[in-house]
Amino acid sequence: MAQTEINWDQQIPLPKLSPFHAKIAVALVALLCFINSYDGDFVFDDSEAIINNKDLIPSTPLNNIWRNDFWGSNLSSNNSHKSYRPLTVLTFRLNYLIAGGLHPVGFHVLNIGLHSLISALMIDMFSVLIGGLAYDGNGNRLNHAPKASLLAGLLFAAHPVHTESVAGIVGRADLLCALFFQLSFLTYCKAFRGGRESEEKFSIHWIAVSLLLCAAAMLCKEQGITVLVGASKHPRLTVSERVRTGLLIRLALLAMGGASMLYARWRIMGTGPPAFTEVDNPASFADNVFLRVINYNYYYSLNAWVLLCPWWLCFDWSMGCVPLIKSAFDWRTAWLLLLWCFLIGLISQALCSQDSQRRRTLTLGLVLLVVPFLPACNIFFRVGFVIAERVLYLSSAGYCLLLAYGSLHCLHFIGLLRASLLALLCVYVARCALRSHQWRSEQSLFTSALSVCPLNAKVHYNVGKNLADRGNTSAAIKYYREAVRLHPTYVHAMNNLGNILKERNELVEAEELLAKAVLVQPDFAAAWMNLGIVQNSLKKFKEAEQSYWNAIQFRKKYPDCYYNLGRLYADLNRHLDALNAWRNATVLKPDHSLAWNNMVILLDNTGNLAQAEAIGREALKLLPNDHTIMFSLANVLGKLQKYKESEGFFLQALRINPNAASCHGNLAVLYHRWGKLELAKKHYELSLKLDPVAPGTRDNYNMLRRKLDQLYRTTPP
Repeated sequence: MAQTEINWDQQIPLPKLSPFHAKIAVALVALLCFINSYDGDFVFDDSEAIINNKDLIPSTPLNNIWRNDFWGSNLSSNNSHKSYRPLTVLTFRLNYLIAGGLHPVGFHVLNIGLHSLISALMIDMFSVLIGGLAYDGNGNRLNHAPKASLLAGLLFAAHPVHTESVAGIVGRADLLCALFFQLSFLTYCKAFRGGRESEEKFSIHWIAVSLLLCAAAMLCKEQGITVLVGASKHPRLTVSERVRTGLLIRLALLAMGGASMLYARWRIMGTGPPAFTEVDNPASFADNVFLRVINYNYYYSLNAWVLLCPWWLCFDWSMGCVPLIKSAFDWRTAWLLLLWCFLIGLISQALCSQDSQRRRTLTLGLVLLVVPFLPACNIFFRVGFVIAERVLYLSSAGYCLLLAYGSLHCLHFIGLLRASLLALLCVYVARCALRSHQWRSEQSLFTSALSVCPLNAKVHYNVGKNLADRGNTSAAIKYYREAVRLHPTYVHAMNNLGNILKERNELVEAEELLAKAVLVQPDFAAAWMNLGIVQNSLKKFKEAEQSYWNAIQFRKKYPDCYYNLGRLYADLNRHLDALNAWRNATVLKPDHSLAWNNMVILLDNTGNLAQAEAIGREALKLLPNDHTIMFSLANVLGKLQKYKESEGFFLQALRINPNAASCHGNLAVLYHRWGKLELAKKHYELSLKLDPVAPGTRDNYNMLRRKLDQLYRTTPP
């Protein structure tokens, strides 16, 4: 049995709170740290996982969640990330349903609430890991280390490395995984709620529930299965034969449960790991195994540094942010040597210390630190990142436990310890507040990374993309160029830079960039399409046509490319080919307004008015509120002398877009032909007021005025 009270716990300079008040205090600290992120935007990976993820939309069949990955791609697709987290996606879908759409506040509030709940539950976990597992006569679990568990809980609640998981909505996966991880561990502990003989008598029922919660953790994020390793390190063991038999039974149950989950996960993945590129994780592509191991260990030391000094935080650590170590004599190898010296020291204390309390606390702290990190360590399979702060969410609990335990060595400097702990917590809270504020928008998030990872091409790319999205293309060009300079084969930066140069009519350089992008990545369909647009503008029609077909070859369902191909054919007066291309665009994307409208206009211009009318009416069945199609159809109906219907579509279009000068002008022409001259005069004047230089409108208006003057003169008083 564990001691009734750990002798050093009372000396920790913290008030002794009841379990309820301790949890409230920790939850409030967690809330204080991240509350200013509640009204943030969707940022970074949120775009793919939430905004562009059709699995969140209520009209999407719910079963799709169980067939698709975290990002909404089918797990059988070669492009799938293979991250199977259906329970996390389900919470996103519930957020969408409750809020009635993509409103980020609800998503952020739930993340903050989850972190507060997890931080509070950490007190229960820490009390077991530090003070041991014990129950009173009524079956209530006892906390033999109330102050130590409170200190570790406060450190966990306020650790700045959690910002990505809490302020970034995609971090919901880490939060839910941690929550079910805790519940699985604590439920496993309930299996031994039976007094003195609970080591040999345990409840298989509670172990089964623990395994189910472990499966739930794994369905939130893959590392949830690591709770089984922590559960197997039971914090309270004796060496009797009966206990040893019970231990073997428990380990067998955990092993069978874990093996079943891993097998199911492997089957769901399609028995193959995801494919990552060298820019995602350059060390894993190193030819030299020795240098690969050196770089992996350097990554571990950087993760340790982020836990120890969480001032150096970045949303992305790839693409040159951490240059590869290419020699054993690189000065950075000192960091990994320091890391292993420290870990070996802790392990030796955990194994060889004469103090059983120290052995248990250090062992369990190291297990909680290391084991949840194992899926991200590149040992078992290649991961798609260099460093990811979110994967440290659970591991940081082990760090906080070790830090709280390490502070006990300063008890003889009680005043200094009290001041240091208070200062550390204040620094943590301030850093969390600053960092969560940076996560409120992409602009502040991306620019904050420039000082941390100035060599990261993706940082410059994202800053440039954010500037371009906000209309500042001149500044965006600077960052796109820097991204290409840092990473000369960065095809997405080339593509975006080429698009901006295309819009600025710098077509020659745009063509060079896009041609290089497709040379580097021949299956880059978007770059092929954009290259075709530039070549079309340069009158290189044959090359443009080939570029469009290349894009369609690599992306079969590409309605925008068919639309642009149709524009090329229209410029070449290949009208039938143009109509076929636009029809393909509307088949692939029925709400492709531009393709529908261009078909109506082309048929109108070529005199096929009946077919133009049919296409226009077909389009409006799919897009009943599209004022551009109403306008084009109204023109066709006017030429067919269906004046009443034409008038109706013009007026309906103006109700949707009342400031369309061309619509007022063409409605005036309709009234002019129809003989409703006063109405024609009214709409000519409205058109000229909105656009005084509208072509033809001034001449038509003057012609109408002359006709009205003539009518007034010939009309008897």
